[in-house]
Amino acid sequence: MNPYLIILTLFSAAFLSGLAVLFVKKDSSTFLKLVLSFSGAYLFGLTILHLIPHVYQHAGTNMETIGLYILGGFLFQLILEQFSQGVEHGHVHIDRSKIAPFPIAVLISLCLHGFLEGMPLVAKQQTQLVFGIAIHHIPAAFALGSLLLAAKVSRSTLLACIGLFAIMTPLGFLFSKAVSEHAIGNIAQHFDKMMAIVIGIFLHVSTTILFESGSPDHHTFNRKKMLAVLVGILLSLTTLLFGGHDHHHHDDGPSGKENKQEKQAEHLHTDEHIHQHDQQHSEEHEHQH
Repeated sequence: MNPYLIILTLFSAAFLSGLAVLFVKKDSSTFLKLVLSFSGAYLFGLTILHLIPHVYQHAGTNMETIGLYILGGFLFQLILEQFSQGVEHGHVHIDRSKIAPFPIAVLISLCLHGFLEGMPLVAKQQTQLVFGIAIHHIPAAFALGSLLLAAKVSRSTLLACIGLFAIMTPLGFLFSKAVSEHAIGNIAQHFDKMMAIVIGIFLHVSTTILFESGSPDHHTFNRKKMLAVLVGILLSLTTLLFGGHDHHHHDDGPSGKENKQEKQAEHLHTDEHIHQHDQQHSEEHEHQH
């Protein structure tokens, strides 16, 4: 997928959804809940079917530690939600009468969350993952806009905050792209660890969405929600069944390049060893004569 198209898709989905709070009635939230359920299921399916196999495939000698970083990402998102108040899930876990004049903690944590979400987009499943994150950001941006309206900030401040959130995921993508291309020192060797952390974040966000969206008590699956979840899961399955991702592209990422370089070095070392052996054998043969 073209990098410019990735940036445009991610930014426009979040920015336009955040602006929609100025034109859409607050009570018309049924459709947003269904979109949220669909995005959670789709993101969960992509994480299980694509991201986890991908990061283990490229982990190399660090395979046994990948699970620790996934768990760390899961716990990190749990801590992050103490400041974001669940905005990334499409709703806010806070009494609107107690909202601060400007929810700076929510904005910072949500921007950090968005930045981290953009990092896995350098993987092969770009199109599917971009689509999943973009849909996930629709209710999240709408919830952020609603929170800012409840805080009674000015319209210019609201636009600036929505724009800041919308640009964070593209910035995460660009940063990760630079890392994967070895443009930032030796940090590329830690790329798989960063991917594992993001996977943990995705697991927490997607599963929380599935349990909390669509019902008053947050734990009941109604028919519409079940249908939205099934569509999301089936769509993620189609990317696997119809070759949406190939887990054998070792030459694309940092690990692939390192493996290729190691194979070349090993080949050169083998050739040198054979040459030295032949030269030594020739010298011994001449000495005997």
